[in-house]
Parts: sequence; C-alpha cells; structure tokens
Amino acid sequence: MTDYQKTMEEIVENGIAQGHIIGANVLMIKDDKEVYFKSHGYADKENGVPMKRDAIFRLYSMTKPVTAAATMILAERGKIDLWDPVSKYIPEFADCKVMEEDGRLVPPRRPVKIWDLLTMTSGLTYPDMGCEPGRQMDALFKELKEKLAQGIHTDTLEYCRRIAKVPLCFHPGEKWRYGLSADILGGIIEVVSGETFGNFLQKEIFEPLGMKDTGFVVPREKRDRLAACYQWSNEEGRLIPYTDNHLGLEGYGEDVVYESGGAGLVSTVDDYAKFARMMMHYGTLDGVRILGRKTVELMTSSHLTREQAKDFNWDSLWGYDYGFLTRVLRNPGEAGCNASVGEYGWDGWTGNYITMDPSENMAFLYFIQKTDAGTTEEVRKLRMTVYASL
Repeated sequence: MTDYQKTMEEIVENGIAQGHIIGANVLMIKDDKEVYFKSHGYADKENGVPMKRDAIFRLYSMTKPVTAAATMILAERGKIDLWDPVSKYIPEFADCKVMEEDGRLVPPRRPVKIWDLLTMTSGLTYPDMGCEPGRQMDALFKELKEKLAQGIHTDTLEYCRRIAKVPLCFHPGEKWRYGLSADILGGIIEVVSGETFGNFLQKEIFEPLGMKDTGFVVPREKRDRLAACYQWSNEEGRLIPYTDNHLGLEGYGEDVVYESGGAGLVSTVDDYAKFARMMMHYGTLDGVRILGRKTVELMTSSHLTREQAKDFNWDSLWGYDYGFLTRVLRNPGEAGCNASVGEYGWDGWTGNYITMDPSENMAFLYFIQKTDAGTTEEVRKLRMTVYASL
C-alpha cells in the first residue's frame, strides 16, 4: 500500500537533490485539519538558513486571487459595477488604443470593463518581446525601474496611468491574454476606497483572517524570515541567487509605494492557507465573513467564451477554464490529473502553487522561490499524490 506522505516527501527531496529547487514548504489541509506539513531544504542556502514553517515567500501571481476577492468586496457593497468602464476610475483608459495586426492604432470597439480585468480579457499585456504592445510595456517597466534605481518611486495609480498609454493587444473581450489586468484592479480599489491598496487589503482581508505575515512590505524585524529567491544559470548549471527587480517590484521595504495587484504580495504558507479556507467555505472562516457564498461561486466559475478560450492554451492549463483571476478545472482527463471538477487556484512566477477544492474541502499549498517556475514537475506529481491520498 502506498505511503502517500512518504511519497510527497520523496518527490520534494528528489527535486532538491536534482537541483530543481533549493527549499520548500508543503501543506495539505482536509476538512479544516492539517493532514500534512513538511519544510524541506534551505530558505537561504548561501547563508545556511534552513527552511522553516514561518518563512516568508514572494507570491508573485498568487497575489491575483486576493486582488479578485478585494474587488468583489467592493462589488458586494455596491461601490462598483463589474460592467463599469475602467475609465470611470482611471480616466486615462478613455483614450486607450488597440494595436491592430498591421500596426495601426485604433479606438477599442468598446471600453475596457472591470469584468475584462477579472477575466484577463482586457487586451492588456505583460512586458513581452513577442509583440509590439509587449515591447512598449517592457520599455515602460525598464524606464520605471531606472527611476527606482535613482530613488524615484512610482505609486500604484501612476503605474496604472502609464499602463493605460500602452496599446491593447486586441479589442476588449475579444481574447484571453495574461497581463497587467490585476494591477489595474488594485488602482481601481484605491480610487474607490480612498486608501492605499495595501491598507484596504489589511483592513478587509488580512486582519479579519489573522494573516499577520501577508502584505506588500516585509518589516525590518521580519526580514530574516524572507526566503532567498533563485534562478537557473545555464552557465553554471545550477540555481543561483536572484536579486533583480522583477515587474517593477520595489524590494518589499517599508518605502514601497507600488502595490502590485498582480504580483506584489508576500505571505507564509499558513497565512495563505487561511485565505484558501475562507474561499473553500464560500467566503467565511471561523465566523468571520469576507465574501458572500454566491460571490465566491461566481469567482470560481468558468467565464471564458469559446473564442476567448482558444488563447487559454498553456500546457499547464489543458482541461481548465478561467474564473476571476484563477484557473478552474473543467476536464480532469484533458488536464491529465486526478483532481475534482471545479478545483481552482493559481501559481506564481517563483513556483508557488495552490489547489483549492471545495468538493473535498481540501487545500494543497506548495511554496518555493525559483524564478520562471510556474507549474513544475514536482507540483504535478505532488498534486497527483495528494488526490490519491483522499
């Protein structure tokens, strides 16, 4: 009979031995009880710091589901309409343009709406050298990075205003494209709430859920808990420390003013598990209500049209559809996994990964710090073993 916990340990330890990862925290929760936890390897190999449970990780794109939840808090309160044009809150979007395939700039057929941001159908891109809008976005981020090196900070709303001036890759609602939509949502939340995005999250989500180590800043007294980040070096044939500034993030110091709704949060595996449990309980955790049940159902339903879904075609997303800034499993056979239909979650640029499965009342979290990781081989093996153990 398979010892599933031993198998999970072996998968991660083999990944470390093969040089795929430096360290990891792995957590599985079933029926609100912890059934598995293990720290592996190092949080900082160069300084001999072992991985510990309270290690703080850069979430990168696992920030996005939190931003979606924050957006829906405002929607529930009648502060925004999901069909509102983005220009209602960030006027620069009234003048945005679409770049056609022949390079012409034309007005969008309709405005970018909040719904488009939540479903990544806005036409906004990330920096991407494969298309002209992506190249322009790359130039923008490099410009703002150079200013940061000179001590000139750019806040969240100014980022949004500058992003609005980069052409859209397609007309809003026409296709799906992974991009800076969640960052614009962070700006909208600032405008509507009248406070910084970070303060809004702290007040409305992190404090109520007891997520004491989650935010856009790592305070000085917690800096020794921030796990080192690593990147693969082809030249050296191994993982080496990564110290650059990715996507404009400012280093998590107390002077941070760009609070990226798409990539900026840090957290621990236990903090993020509280958010996951709240979502699996349809908006409530330990008597604290963050969202309504029907709101969470909307967030975690499939929303792409047949035409939009043609571009939702990453290898790691076969068999999935897209909800509000989260994948939603549609066909386990196509996905090549034994997970439940309706399982949802996301991953991050540094390899963090979460599965939330309300039908099994189960969450699985895998936190590492390796750039350009996404959904790794270790994640796929671990997820298979986690579901086999149920």
